[in-house]
Amino acid sequence: MPELKTYDIFISHAWFYSKGYNNAVKLLDGAANFKWRNYSVPEHDPVIDPNTEVGKKKLISELDEQIKPVNCFLIIAGMYASYKYWLQKEVEIAQSYGKPIVGLIPWGQKKTPQYIQNVAVEMIPWSTISIVTAVRLNSI
Repeated sequence: MPELKTYDIFISHAWFYSKGYNNAVKLLDGAANFKWRNYSVPEHDPVIDPNTEVGKKKLISELDEQIKPVNCFLIIAGMYASYKYWLQKEVEIAQSYGKPIVGLIPWGQKKTPQYIQNVAVEMIPWSTISIVTAVRLNSI
């Protein structure tokens, strides 16, 4: 059997809502016949304090370096996202590199932010099969 492709993925999320991020990581980690590398910044490992001007510039630079090499950009389409500066900044960076953006619709959620719908190549339900299929189909 040929070697599996390893997908480099950035999962955009708000640190205040880490549960969804952690669940997405578990789904990807548990996917059969799927290899990936996580380019995200989990809550427990923040890059820099974004509350200062220097920190803000540094974080944008770090996010740029994390997003630049990925094959696919996943964004958890929770309603909190429409109010989060950093999620929008990550989307802008992903767009600047032409990264495919896939919106993950959280379990039971009826509405998703319009701006995520506008930038996503696909909005998918929250399941291992949906996520893996979307990454395989949309990755660069």
